[in-house]
Amino acid sequence: MPKSSLPIISSLLLLALFGEATRSATPPAHPVLVVANQKEHTALLIDPESRRELAKISVGVNGHEVTVSPDARLAYVPIYGNSGVGRPGTDGTSIDIIDLSERKLVSTIDLGKPLRPHAAAFGPDGMLYVTAELAQALDVIDPASRKVIAEIPTGAPESHMFVISPDGSRAYTANVGAGSVSVLDLRKRALVTVIPIAKTVQRISISPDGKRVFTHDQNTPRIAVIDTATNKISGWIDVPATVYSSKVTLDGLKLLADSPSGKIFVIDLAGSKLDESFDIPKAVGELLLTPDGRFAYVSCPQAGMIEVLDVAGHKLLDPIRLTEGVDGLAWANLK
Repeated sequence: MPKSSLPIISSLLLLALFGEATRSATPPAHPVLVVANQKEHTALLIDPESRRELAKISVGVNGHEVTVSPDARLAYVPIYGNSGVGRPGTDGTSIDIIDLSERKLVSTIDLGKPLRPHAAAFGPDGMLYVTAELAQALDVIDPASRKVIAEIPTGAPESHMFVISPDGSRAYTANVGAGSVSVLDLRKRALVTVIPIAKTVQRISISPDGKRVFTHDQNTPRIAVIDTATNKISGWIDVPATVYSSKVTLDGLKLLADSPSGKIFVIDLAGSKLDESFDIPKAVGELLLTPDGRFAYVSCPQAGMIEVLDVAGHKLLDPIRLTEGVDGLAWANLK
């Protein structure tokens, strides 16, 4: 080998070793479960592995739901008010912001008027979307300026929960008392249509490919399946008891659903039939699937606990025991 090649090889070797050392020195992401407790007016940070409470941060009255920024730095808790959907009570006007590293409330977004903001989620466009029930709208918030920049009408009252399509082009809201689902064009910021479903519905989920949306009839034990290409009901899934929340597994094959009767249902979507079920406390909370799809967390507000389902292992694990009122759930991989 020519001597002139040795310095080049040495330099490349040093660069490779330095790069490897730098990668090794980067701390791994630490997962944290963020929980809104609407009875205690707090947001909890939970270590999902040890099931230990890491922090409890006071927020407004009441925060039902929570979402985390794409960079996992901040959690956003819409302050709904002291009542349930469609019931008399105070009308929230703000969104509290929590710094997850500092574990404290750092700011509040003033929405400017009583709205009962409830569900929140970030879209692929980086905007924060929040249901504004009293305006019958989905608010669009710029997280940089912390200002409402648009209000998309849903055409129905009690737009409580929503999902965003994987490509960010559509949002679908579950309108509880109206018993319908609104389809919104997020790019044009306009209402596309309102799909009648039942007398009353609760919550909503979407398949990973964005082709199907699911919402839950609260008077008859069945789940509506909406074809997003036609914006029509393509079928129904009969279940043993009414369902409150649901999520589709990452492979798109199963629908996980929790029931106020005290069950988690695992539904085979190919055959629209129940595969298995698990006993839990009566559940009228959130159902969260971890980013890797391995575990599902179900909040049980009345029991003050979060049930943990090992999806691949087909078994319930030890629950996370907290306090009454635990509701909205979000996942954060902290650096």
